[in-house]
Amino acid sequence: MARVCEVTGKKPMSGNNVSHANNKTKRRFLPNLQRRKFWVESQSRWINLRLSNAALRTIDKNGIDSVIAKMRSEGKSV
Repeated sequence: MARVCEVTGKKPMSGNNVSHANNKTKRRFLPNLQRRKFWVESQSRWINLRLSNAALRTIDKNGIDSVIAKMRSEGKSV
């Protein structure tokens, strides 16, 4: 399964580990993904999402219904 947030679309980034001697080796920065289950009152059902921590904060601020509506308008299936 891909490490991608279903709401924000955050993906792993690449960068460098830099040692004290300034040697550089490649590394990956992974998003902080969480599995969460939400009760959607308007649809009377549970939905499971794999979200970043930033997406959880967005849901807390705007509500799950508005986030789902925005995802559907972008063409994502929920």
